[in-house]
Amino acid sequence: MEVVDLAIYGIKIQWDGSDRGGASITSDLKDADTPENAKFNAAMDGIESMILGHFCAEVSVESYGYLEGVETAVQAAGNNL
Repeated sequence: MEVVDLAIYGIKIQWDGSDRGGASITSDLKDADTPENAKFNAAMDGIESMILGHFCAEVSVESYGYLEGVETAVQAAGNNL
């Protein structure tokens, strides 16, 4: 099993090294599972899904520009939810 550590928000992608389609993602993006955090956590699920989808499509998710975009999206969600 290979792990790609994006070094932001505890985001890690695990995959078998040959088939990106079976990859999985974990992170520290979500807050406690409470009704007050439901919308924010749903937004973070969406960001995780986008990152994983990009990884599976062989987008360079470790690049500086990509990580800047993720940070901007997370901050925008935090500001709006």
